[in-house]
Amino acid sequence: MDARNEAGAETGERRIMDLTGFERSLEEAAPPEGLSTPLQALWQEARGHWDEAHALAQADKGPAGAWVHAYLHRVEGDLRNAGYWYRRAGRPESKQALRDEWRAIATTLLAEG
Repeated sequence: MDARNEAGAETGERRIMDLTGFERSLEEAAPPEGLSTPLQALWQEARGHWDEAHALAQADKGPAGAWVHAYLHRVEGDLRNAGYWYRRAGRPESKQALRDEWRAIATTLLAEG
């Protein structure tokens, strides 16, 4: 099965993407259409655009945005601020390697659609 399934474009169903497809999309010039704001933030961070990723995470006021925001502050090395955002997200502070956490967040958010 292809990593992307464009099921039911006429019915308004969203594109379904798995982690492999999401990681492959990092080779493209722009993020795939239809990604949530937190997923766009992860995409931008993986491309080395931390400031853009941070702005996107900050714009999302939900728990997913807070989780990505926490991760971004870990990347930055600001663990105190990261801790605040993990609490806002309702998530424990991560001790994983950054790349592993990025994948865990992406996998969860992709599964949530």
